[in-house]
Amino acid sequence: MDNEKQKEFFPYTEIELDALKGKDKKLAAVIDHYGIIEREINRDLFSALVGSIIAQQISSKAAKTVEARLYLFCGGITPEQICAAELSGIQECGMSIRKAAYIKKAGEAVCSGAIDLSALEGKPDEEVIALLSALPGIGVWTAEMLLIFSLGRLDVLSYGDLAIRRGLSKLYGHKKLTKEQFARYKKRYSPYGSIASLYLWRLSVEQ
Repeated sequence: MDNEKQKEFFPYTEIELDALKGKDKKLAAVIDHYGIIEREINRDLFSALVGSIIAQQISSKAAKTVEARLYLFCGGITPEQICAAELSGIQECGMSIRKAAYIKKAGEAVCSGAIDLSALEGKPDEEVIALLSALPGIGVWTAEMLLIFSLGRLDVLSYGDLAIRRGLSKLYGHKKLTKEQFARYKKRYSPYGSIASLYLWRLSVEQ
């Protein structure tokens, strides 16, 4: 992987934080406690997509190792390089044949024009989720994470994310968080749901 590449973090400022703090006193206290949270993003949607497939059900450390092997094997992680690679070679980078097939099919979908990743930038969130989750190995939650950590979308709060629900339950004292309650918080945090997510994730891992 290119160690010289400048790291980029999810973009937000005190302006968005102040807007969130003005909507919710409990969330405001969490924001004040943690300050600015830096979460790295990858603007290359295809390599981010491949990375998300690799990372499924393994540790982040293991995922980075596998992704680095794949990068070396293919000479990069682009649709063209993945299309040109042998399926067996992709698998031998340290993943299951199913994951290797998902990655191969994603590359083929882009190379064939079945999906135009460059066109997703201007599409609304729900349409991006529908298009990405139609790819094998990419579910709604993964598509939502790509919206945040590749496309930099500001208003994503994922019901499918257990840590988000855990953070909400901890913040508001719910023993069981219903979909209706979640929907109310999502509406309250809009249009900065992604930023609220950063703080709910952090809160969810606190003892």
